[in-house]
Amino acid sequence: MEEKVLECLSTTSEQRCYKKIAFICVHNSCRSQIAEALGKYLAADVFESYSAGTETKPQINQDAVRIMKDLYGIDMEKTQYSKLVSDIPSPDIAISMGCNVGCPYIGIAFDDNWGLEDPTGKSDDEFKRIIKEIENHILQLREELK
Repeated sequence: MEEKVLECLSTTSEQRCYKKIAFICVHNSCRSQIAEALGKYLAADVFESYSAGTETKPQINQDAVRIMKDLYGIDMEKTQYSKLVSDIPSPDIAISMGCNVGCPYIGIAFDDNWGLEDPTGKSDDEFKRIIKEIENHILQLREELK
């Protein structure tokens, strides 16, 4: 297996290497965007978070944007946008959000599949349930990579 070289960030007192984690959905408009935002919010001290899709949407899912603002104070539209897999750095770990919409093909094998349902068009409670599942996965990944 080919070993990937981690990009290291250095300061005057220490050098720290962060793995690049890519959260992948087909459209990069909802679940993967939530995972990127929560990864940056909850685990930026352990890994770099990116999201992407095999297709894009003109904007991030507006229910996801609203609920993430309500729950965490995160405005995903300020720092994130729908992007293709080719628009992000090559990941050390690639995670599929789930294949119920369609399984994205990114040219490499996924390291994990979180199997999350797409909450698009569903109730706020369903969005919150999926967001909580993503948060739990992010926290678990953070612990594993510490």
